[in-house]
Amino acid sequence: MKDVRQLGPAEDPRGRVARRRQVVLCAVIASVLAGWAITAAARPASGADASAPALDASGADASFDRSLLSGQGQNTTDLSRFEHGNPVLPGSYNTDLYLNANWLGRVDVRFAAASPKASATPCVDRELLDRLGLHPPKLSPEVVSELRNPASCVSFDSLIPGATLSFDMAALRLDASVPQAYLGQMPRGYVSPEYWDAGVPAGLLNYNFNSYRTSSSGVSQTSSYLGLNAGFNIGPWHVRNDSTVNWQSASAGAPARRQWHNIDSYVQRDLPSLGARLTIGDSYTDGQVFDSYELRGVQLATDDRMLPNSMRGYAPLIRGVASTNAKVTIRQNGVQIYQTTVAPGPFTINDLYPTGYGGNLDVTVTEADGRTHAFSVPYASVAQLLRPGTTRFDLAAGQLLTPLISSHPNVFQATVQHGFNNLLTGYAGAIASQGYAAMLLGSAINTRYGAVALDVTQSHASIPGYGSHAGQSMRLSYSKTLPETDTTLSVAAYRYSTSGYLSVTDAAIARDYARRGLDAFNVALPAPTTLINGVPVQTVLTPAQQAALAGTTYNPLLNTTVLQRQRSSFTLSLSQRLGGRGGSLYANVTANDYWNRTGTDTQFQVGYNNIFRRLSYSVSATRSRDQLGRYDNQLFANFSIPLGHSEHAPTLSLSASHNDSNGSQQQAMLNGTLGNDNQFYYGATGSHGEAGAGSSASVNGGYRSPFAVFNASYGSGSGYSQSSFSASGAVVAHPGGITLGQPMGDTVGIIYVPGAKGARLTSAPGVRIDHSGYALLPYLTPYNLNTVTIDPKGLPLDVQLDATSTQVAPHAGAVVMLKFKTKQGRTVVLEVHLKNGDALPFGAEVFDEEGVSLGMAGQAGKILARGVKQAGQLTAQWQDDQGTSHACSFPYRLPEQANGKSMTSYQAIDATCTPAGAVPGSRG
Repeated sequence: MKDVRQLGPAEDPRGRVARRRQVVLCAVIASVLAGWAITAAARPASGADASAPALDASGADASFDRSLLSGQGQNTTDLSRFEHGNPVLPGSYNTDLYLNANWLGRVDVRFAAASPKASATPCVDRELLDRLGLHPPKLSPEVVSELRNPASCVSFDSLIPGATLSFDMAALRLDASVPQAYLGQMPRGYVSPEYWDAGVPAGLLNYNFNSYRTSSSGVSQTSSYLGLNAGFNIGPWHVRNDSTVNWQSASAGAPARRQWHNIDSYVQRDLPSLGARLTIGDSYTDGQVFDSYELRGVQLATDDRMLPNSMRGYAPLIRGVASTNAKVTIRQNGVQIYQTTVAPGPFTINDLYPTGYGGNLDVTVTEADGRTHAFSVPYASVAQLLRPGTTRFDLAAGQLLTPLISSHPNVFQATVQHGFNNLLTGYAGAIASQGYAAMLLGSAINTRYGAVALDVTQSHASIPGYGSHAGQSMRLSYSKTLPETDTTLSVAAYRYSTSGYLSVTDAAIARDYARRGLDAFNVALPAPTTLINGVPVQTVLTPAQQAALAGTTYNPLLNTTVLQRQRSSFTLSLSQRLGGRGGSLYANVTANDYWNRTGTDTQFQVGYNNIFRRLSYSVSATRSRDQLGRYDNQLFANFSIPLGHSEHAPTLSLSASHNDSNGSQQQAMLNGTLGNDNQFYYGATGSHGEAGAGSSASVNGGYRSPFAVFNASYGSGSGYSQSSFSASGAVVAHPGGITLGQPMGDTVGIIYVPGAKGARLTSAPGVRIDHSGYALLPYLTPYNLNTVTIDPKGLPLDVQLDATSTQVAPHAGAVVMLKFKTKQGRTVVLEVHLKNGDALPFGAEVFDEEGVSLGMAGQAGKILARGVKQAGQLTAQWQDDQGTSHACSFPYRLPEQANGKSMTSYQAIDATCTPAGAVPGSRG
């Protein structure tokens, strides 16, 4: 061995460039040759007989014009092995099985060769046919017997005409191609329950912390919020708890306050044979037939997520506009379920934890200067059409929970929905509680004019001291998309209830108040705007002080409400595209009136958005009516344009708004991102408004790290200032340790790539492998096939991946462990010469002491060898044109590497290879 040297920045620049070109050329040639070579786990160190070429499955040969290589192809004797394709050796292979490009799972498949020189082909048996879901008809008794005989090898095309099996040795992937006529009718994206991954035992914690401080008119107050979603998995059982903690600082002579509230706590598991989930504890009914409510008890309900994507429904989305760095609070059924801080301008919230599929979402936006405005997001389901043969059911039994009553009556609910054919779906349900009963019957019809669902509910309630109340509620919903005009009528729903109709929640509230000697229907209840998780707010400020802080006038009439018995409700969501360049128009309408209150609550919004070259613009108008019958009109316009063409060019937005209560306001906003993964983001806002708002300015920024997400903001204006900080993320304890990550959904993956610190996950931007080799993949789609890919860019040079992607179909709520095999060893550039000074022949293969192939020689004897140990002896093998085998060996020793330090550059070895058995010497 002559010398060992580092290919790093210490070299002369011109020599370094030349050296890099040689390394790249060597690597490319070696990679091409490796793609043609036989994949083998081990090979004898010397004396191997490779004189007989192996044929691939097709028997195709390839010839090389060696004169096209550099140096007229001199010293390229060992190319014969690459002239006969890529043969497969007989044996058993654990492969990924695909049917018409759809993954079915991993199976062990036996391969057998018809002759010693032929490539092995897959053998089909009854188990493989069952995995493919194929049951060929009219098989002869001889074929049936061969399928059961482990020594026979049945070809695929002999069972199904036109069917083929192709094997990718490098990826260990077996693709079955079968004509459609022989396939069972499975929906696209279907994954059999037997391949769902239940995951590993784990503990989970998702957190969302937000602290918001305001000062106005000499009064300061800090409110903080911590949302926790915790749980642990043991086998198929998943325990979950959702809770919140609220803090309010001491102010105006009052002590600080802290309040904790439990949203839900339950244990859950899948029942794949029923396509359903069993839930025990405090949870919410699904709201697909009856209105959703919280239940303490047991639920058994189908889960549409177990269906393929093509058979699922939709999820809600919240959009709004903030004038400053604002606090957004979201409540459902009087319970606070979300709080966050948003930057000025339009915002979208799409990461709510599901608490049921029914009940409007009440959104309150608290501006930095204390002003608040609220709106309601209607959450009405589309028409309840199901595919033919599909059945949904929901059984629930336990206690009805609501924060507005002191006692919790027992309740039982049963619903069923079934798709009879392409035209008709029927559904029915019943609820029974103490002093209450209701039955529902309905159907959904698919017509060329749209989908229509109509149902009628008959209720009967007995209120102590008020007698019996019976009534009906009729609900009509409609949805339609008109491709000819690009019109989408997302939801149009109308509901009418007679004066005697009560829902199960309304009846429970009325009965509770009647038993307590209160007016069952007219008693004042805590207003939704003064609730935190259904509990009246305990604030350090009086209502008048709160109003002063918000810059408004205190009106006690707005702080109370009554049990509202709804008479009718109408919702409409419409969008219309205006040609290819005409933009789109949308409208949202809600209207509600009540039997025990005059007037109609209405909210109407219409908007338009479009793009002109690089300029995006939108306008909207909103009209709403409050509880006192006062109308508020708001106009909003926004214009956005990127300031440059680079990836991180900031965006400038100009907006103007006007409403009846606060007058006009103008804003200028600048927002942008930085970093390779856009992990840094920033913004600045300047605004001016009427009605005492004056001028204000604010800045905000954030960082989405691999382990958490951080945000901060600061703003000041006429007589007020605001600051906020938020942090959100996740912690997962699993058999391999504890891993931190970004906020996660209910189904997650733990990626394990030993030694790959800093590698990125392609499927999760910003997520990287930590120092222990783990990463938290925050979102996986349950019951569906998920592909997880590792980006090898940035991997240490001494780490190799056996595969860069894997696939998994997890159970909902599971924590699945995905392990990527790696090989760790030094990567060096070998420049090997024979004893006579000639370069090692082109195509010669180099092995270590254990017979593991490390690489192949390119031109000039250069080899990019991976997985090299600290020291040892390497052996090179090749054949000449006459088929005679040759071998030589040489020792090597690499410099010591610091503990925990990864390779950042290649090392080069110049060596002289002496015939095997002789004493190696140095090249002179």
